[in-house]
Amino acid sequence: MAVHIRLRRTGKTKAPTYRVVVADSRSPRDGKFIEILGHYNPRTEEGALVLDTDRVRHWIKNGAKPTSTARALLVRSGIPDAEVPPVAR
Repeated sequence: MAVHIRLRRTGKTKAPTYRVVVADSRSPRDGKFIEILGHYNPRTEEGALVLDTDRVRHWIKNGAKPTSTARALLVRSGIPDAEVPPVAR
């Protein structure tokens, strides 16, 4: 099972917020997920991002690959670039 760290859209129409989740790569964007790692609100000025970095590191160590957007958020949250694997395709 290929596991990805990606964003799951929540919120109202035209007012998106996102949950950072670990999900099977075959499940739909807003479908079933394995674990919630945090949340992201792009509508705030600085883009409020809350992550459980210990769990993120755990999943990366166990082979989860982030999408390009999730990778950018992980690096921005303070996880060193060297720890984050290449983008999943």
